[in-house]
Amino acid sequence: MRVVLEDGGTLGVMDTRDAIQKAREMGVDLVEIASNAQPPVCKLIDYGKFLYEQKKKAHEAKKHQVTVSVKEIKFRPGTDDHDYSYRMERAREWLQDGDKVRAAIAFRGREMTHRELGAKILKKLTEDLMDYGEVEVAPKMEGYQMFTIFNPKKTKPEGKKPSSKAPTAEEKPKKEKEPKKPAAVEKVERSDDEIF
Repeated sequence: MRVVLEDGGTLGVMDTRDAIQKAREMGVDLVEIASNAQPPVCKLIDYGKFLYEQKKKAHEAKKHQVTVSVKEIKFRPGTDDHDYSYRMERAREWLQDGDKVRAAIAFRGREMTHRELGAKILKKLTEDLMDYGEVEVAPKMEGYQMFTIFNPKKTKPEGKKPSSKAPTAEEKPKKEKEPKKPAAVEKVERSDDEIF
């Protein structure tokens, strides 16, 4: 077998017993890397340390990984306005958190003849969520359900808009506060003069 050191150097082709003996002398493990190669390649490394580093790298990669889950809200053709607004708010929160939202309308029995009611609800939902998400899958029927899927919008354009509006919002309160303060102070002074 061909024996490779941890730093990348090679000891050359050795007999298996000699390679094991060399690993014991160095206080490391003999790990087979490429079994299909001719001759097979083995590496002299501390296997416990190697496993620890691999686990640490996997953990770091997982930490930086963005997971997108699909959350579902369900409606019926006769869903009331309050129930609709509650579910729409949940969908809005999920889209802001970066999750996908699947909105489904379940039909039962004779409700299947009134699919336009479901389409109307999904159209209204699309309009209400326009600022937070975009339609990935247009409304379509699947069995007894009509559904649509929303993708969260990118956060970068939204971050730029408030910064451009912020100076105008700050200017307006300053203009309003300045005239009001002197007027309030004058009234207090006049009322004090009249009392005393």
